[in-house]
Amino acid sequence: MLEQEVKTLIIDVLQLEDITPGDIDSEAPLFVEGLGLDSIDALEIGVALQKRYGITLSAESQETRRHFASVRALAAMIETNRKK
Repeated sequence: MLEQEVKTLIIDVLQLEDITPGDIDSEAPLFVEGLGLDSIDALEIGVALQKRYGITLSAESQETRRHFASVRALAAMIETNRKK
């Protein structure tokens, strides 16, 4: 399932050693509450998503900010935009 892949990618990229994919709520916010990620974390995740799924993200786009709202939002964006 794509959401599981995204959770694993976040854990691997950010080296979150004490967290498993099961600990991450797919609908929980990734920033501030939820995982409490910051803009540097978002950049690292964005680069990893671009490499793995061949998608293009704009750091300045409001739409990109919405995609990073949760794991579920990221998975939906990947599904829509990834190169087959």
